[in-house]
Amino acid sequence: MSLRVYLIVLWMFLRNALVRELSFRWNFVIEFITMAFWFAAQFVLFDIIYGNVREINGWDRYEFFAFLATGMTINTLIEAFFMPNCANFSELIRTGNLDFALLKPIDTQFLISFERVELGALSNLILSLGLLGYSLSHLAQPPGLVQCVMYVVMIGVGVAFYYSLMIILASTSIWLGRNQGLYDFWFYITVFARYPRSIYGGSLSGDLLRLTFSYAIPILLVVAVPAEIITGKLLMPSPLSGVAVAAACVGLVVSRRVFTSALRSYRSASS
Repeated sequence: MSLRVYLIVLWMFLRNALVRELSFRWNFVIEFITMAFWFAAQFVLFDIIYGNVREINGWDRYEFFAFLATGMTINTLIEAFFMPNCANFSELIRTGNLDFALLKPIDTQFLISFERVELGALSNLILSLGLLGYSLSHLAQPPGLVQCVMYVVMIGVGVAFYYSLMIILASTSIWLGRNQGLYDFWFYITVFARYPRSIYGGSLSGDLLRLTFSYAIPILLVVAVPAEIITGKLLMPSPLSGVAVAAACVGLVVSRRVFTSALRSYRSASS
């Protein structure tokens, strides 16, 4: 199928999401208020910390807030587009509704990944981008055009890498039957990316964590690299950005193979 057809289908998914949100307006409002509260709690916490220290391992107040906004942006995109769909994948298997997805004349992975869009979660972008703009406006040297372009590209790289992890985790549902630990495992594996790479140092365990999650499973890089680019802490080109891009590409290829392999092991509800 052509790219145009996939764009039309994606637009239909977005339109359906909008209709769903308009049907339950208060749910959208409550979800936004909840996210705003969590955002405010994070902001106030680190604002208090930076009220007592000048910097944390080379990150001053506004650089860290730019890092925080970057992580929020990547996670918002994942939670809005992919998390609900991947979490629901095990239910499709259990109920047999995956049969209907397989019969549709469109790529199954695309359908599974984008069928449900959470616009309420996507509203969190307003908060993260607002924090990013606030942080950049207080930097001693505002980012240039090249930095901004590379920042957007690396945000896409981060989303792609996180997405590949989500698909691999969701695919295991076919072999395991149900994968209710998806959210828990996702939280455990991504919690390390909430802080800059530089804080994981000074001890053997810290160095081990930094090496593991920078090169084996580079979840630290996919958030830290764009944040370091936009704040001017990382000059381009950089080997770290190359590692992040390579990890995203490898992750997409591996996740595709895992997904197709899992589908070959699937036994339909009618079999």
